[in-house]
Amino acid sequence: MHKMLSEQKPSKRHFKLAAAIFCIFALHAKPASAQMFDESTANGYWMLEKQRQDKLRANRAPAIRQTPTLLIRRAAPIRGSNSLMETAPPMPTEPEDMSAPVAAPLQIKANAVVIGDNLGQWLGAGLTEAFAGSPNISILLRAKDNSGLVRDDYFDWQKAARDMAAGSEKIDLGIILIGSNDRQSLRDGGAILDQRSPKWKEAYLARAKAIGRIFRDRNIPLIWVGLPIMNYERLSADMLEFNALFKKAAEETGARFIDIWEAFADDRGQFSSYGPDVNGQMARLRASDGIHFTRAGARKLAHFVERDMRRIFEAMQPAAEPAALTLAPTPESPQKPPEPPPAQPRIKPEVGPVIVLTNPPRAAGGILLDHTSPAPAQDREAAARQERTLVQGHAPDPRPGRADDFSWPRK
Repeated sequence: MHKMLSEQKPSKRHFKLAAAIFCIFALHAKPASAQMFDESTANGYWMLEKQRQDKLRANRAPAIRQTPTLLIRRAAPIRGSNSLMETAPPMPTEPEDMSAPVAAPLQIKANAVVIGDNLGQWLGAGLTEAFAGSPNISILLRAKDNSGLVRDDYFDWQKAARDMAAGSEKIDLGIILIGSNDRQSLRDGGAILDQRSPKWKEAYLARAKAIGRIFRDRNIPLIWVGLPIMNYERLSADMLEFNALFKKAAEETGARFIDIWEAFADDRGQFSSYGPDVNGQMARLRASDGIHFTRAGARKLAHFVERDMRRIFEAMQPAAEPAALTLAPTPESPQKPPEPPPAQPRIKPEVGPVIVLTNPPRAAGGILLDHTSPAPAQDREAAARQERTLVQGHAPDPRPGRADDFSWPRK
């Protein structure tokens, strides 16, 4: 029997049955494109979610103020350059909630100039947004991309600082953030100094102090902002050396140094692209290159500089005018009786009288009390009531208004 079944060939009936089963599966099965957008699958759900997010961004995009893109062109480095600064990323176009707490507008009219390199440009953009509610404060953006203190043949910051300080445009405060492009050899006179060498550091410090003296000689306060942590270990190590030189130059020239290193590091002191923004919300603060800032990062960077700027501007505000002197009344004009001073509200003192708890009680006349001293009348009455209630077991006398007062009518 088994041999007969194994030798039996498939008939046309079998082929028809197989074809019918294939058609049933083909009709009920979904194509790959349909399965991709089916919410019942994980892939389809996230594809639909991405479409919904794109539509939401498109609806909110007109309300977002776009910041112009910073176009960076790299200056040709001299021998020994190992700088990683190539191009600065554009400002993000995605909607961001940058509604930071608005401080009270300053009444003084002042101009603050921001100088430096690519990072200085981001600092200037953040300060412009920070002081948007103070129309009397003008943020003058004078930062130069790809500039630094090393390549004075490309851009001489000492000459530029002298021209700004002595120019016709009044400057009340200077802010500088520079150094990210200076990881290269320095030409001092006819010699080329290698980076990290002692002579290189000495020459670089002299250039930083020269800028500080230019503002100091013109009685212009200067805020020197340190460099932030980077996403490269060697680069971050160089930034720390730059900050040490900048801090020393600021201290010797009377400038204010602001260290922002920990503000853009995580709880372990490592680089992190994300962190709390000025509103305390987690946001992307650094660009994908691990060097530049995003719009939220630039606003947070400006937050640490804004506090010192407001202190300086508040110190510049003129003092309140003294009250006008009151002239003595003439004989022709009768003298008005002086108005009584306004009643001062009674203020509860923070502490009461000091009572020494270790002092023994005294009787009238200053005699110390002992077990033989007669107790005052009030104390004797209280002791009698306590003995009558607690020792003899009699109920205390009722008092008007208390729960054990059953007298009628009520008094």
